[in-house]
Amino acid sequence: MEVKVHDLLKVESVSCLVSDIPIPDWVHNTLERANWVVVRRDVIKGGMVPVGIRGSTRSLRFPAYLPMDAILEKVEPELLVSQLRWKTSPRSSKMKALEILDELTAFYSSYAFSWGPTGSIGFELATGFLTVHEGSDIDIVLRAPKPLEKVSAQALINFHEQFPVRIDVQLETPFGAVSLVEYARAAGSILLERVWDLV
Repeated sequence: MEVKVHDLLKVESVSCLVSDIPIPDWVHNTLERANWVVVRRDVIKGGMVPVGIRGSTRSLRFPAYLPMDAILEKVEPELLVSQLRWKTSPRSSKMKALEILDELTAFYSSYAFSWGPTGSIGFELATGFLTVHEGSDIDIVLRAPKPLEKVSAQALINFHEQFPVRIDVQLETPFGAVSLVEYARAAGSILLERVWDLV
């Protein structure tokens, strides 16, 4: 199975996780409610996938590793777009962040981007567990196997600015990751967060 950064992975329980440090109680509680983890950016360790567990707040994040044979199911952010998952969500007309996905999809389709929602929106659409609230941002991963023209990057930013919800796009390139805003504003070289190949 091939996995990529931002993919969501379903696990049987917290006992599947491998960590060098004690696993906090909140991680146990979180995975009892929703047994999903997200592939994070880190070094592959002993053939295991680096994953992260999301808590109820941004400050609650826990890194761990997951053996490949412990993965029960995988959901890629791109799958949420191809299946228009928000269309079947009972909250699609109640949460502004979910409503906006229709307009994003229409605009992005003209660029033939490979993209998908991550963060709380991606988690809710993939798992069915309610994580989106009125103040939720729209976090997006945009796969960029080839350099994105600066004019296209700025067009995306201009488009995003018309919405009342903050839209945060992460460009994933073969060499690393960078925020769309930083990429568009950079005049010279930029620092990329290294993306490790996950197989």
